[in-house]
Amino acid sequence: MSSSTSKPRGGGASGDRISNPANIKEKIPLSTHLIAGGIAGLAEATVCHPLDTIKVRMQLSKSRKLKGLKPLGFFATGRQIAARETPLGLYKGLGAVISGIVPKMAIRFASFETYKGWLSNSDGKISPSSTFLAGLGAGATEAIAVVTPMEVIKIRLQAQQHSLADPLDIPRYRNAAHAAFTIIKEEGFQTLYRGVSLTALRQATNQGVNFTAYQQFKKFAFDFQPKYKELNNLPSWQTMILGLISGAMGPFSNAPIDTIKTRIQKASHVPGETSMSRFLKVSSEMFKNEGAKAFYKGITPRVLRVAPGQAIVFTVYERVKKWIDYTKGSNIGAEYEE
Repeated sequence: MSSSTSKPRGGGASGDRISNPANIKEKIPLSTHLIAGGIAGLAEATVCHPLDTIKVRMQLSKSRKLKGLKPLGFFATGRQIAARETPLGLYKGLGAVISGIVPKMAIRFASFETYKGWLSNSDGKISPSSTFLAGLGAGATEAIAVVTPMEVIKIRLQAQQHSLADPLDIPRYRNAAHAAFTIIKEEGFQTLYRGVSLTALRQATNQGVNFTAYQQFKKFAFDFQPKYKELNNLPSWQTMILGLISGAMGPFSNAPIDTIKTRIQKASHVPGETSMSRFLKVSSEMFKNEGAKAFYKGITPRVLRVAPGQAIVFTVYERVKKWIDYTKGSNIGAEYEE
């Protein structure tokens, strides 16, 4: 993600670069982060959702060893979903994701920039540790505001194994809105926030690692390529690679948290059960019945989902910011070709 300040303005009709002797930098408006983040999230969800569906199915699957069957892998799970439920089955829960992805990404980038501003030094610089804290705060903020209820609905939809080609095979939840209505009616509004602590922990660690790694990698890229550092803008193929690498780091740091969270959010409400008792029950049953490896179920599709997702997010985010600056008359993107 780029710095919270834009590049020196300039340029006439010819597009010639104009120096900025005062070295004055404009602060990027919060609205730019909101718009760019929302569009980036929409692009990422549309491209990567099938991988998330496969991940959820793998996390929810019980041990096939008890039946003498070999556990299904990533590709086998995907083929099974497509064969039994048509390829559209891979997009179950997409409505819930799309309805929440725009505010989610908008909140992520806007809150990150806000926290970064609070943690920056008087000269506007920020240390890697402060960047990590800003990422933690952004992840926790998006988890509480949007991600948790969105994921409860998404997981309920993804867990349904029904064929979309059979009109007589009517699922319990018809779509995201119906799922939300049914959950609230039958289990109460608080069910939409089941697993909020684990979701916040997962999102916080994800974004703490993600933003810190991305910004450090971006700094290294600028140091090795002064011509791009002067423009404060990397080519899109480079932001994709940096986003891919940084995006892959988060899932490995919190895979058990994500698997337990998925199991908890899929289960129906049990009267008298507390958050801690649910956590202990799910985690102990997983370890007892399926072994330690169960905590890393779905890690392959999750990495394949998150890593390219972050590559798309950062690339689209940087590009949209550039377009917005261009429409406002800035020289970013109008005067330089990558």
